[in-house]
Amino acid sequence: MEIAATSTEYIKVTATSKAGGSSVNPAAAPKFAFQPTSATGNPAPEDWLTGEWAAPHARILIGPNGGVTTLALGEYRVWVTWAAGLETPVYRAGTLTVY
Repeated sequence: MEIAATSTEYIKVTATSKAGGSSVNPAAAPKFAFQPTSATGNPAPEDWLTGEWAAPHARILIGPNGGVTTLALGEYRVWVTWAAGLETPVYRAGTLTVY
């Protein structure tokens, strides 16, 4: 995905939880992390930002006009996590270029 640094918009990731083949509605909000592509390892606890559910997407509003965060120019790895029963999956969900 590519967005302008001056844009405020939702970053959406399709994310579903299933138990026994049936979809489960997670109680906790999803969390996102944006790491420069040069970073190695998983995000640190302080890197995570709280998003929201808009089924079947986890989403977070980013940008200078009311976004949860504003990203500088660059290329980022997008990470998403959420609590799903006893599990807490953590996924790299792609890259984001801010121009």
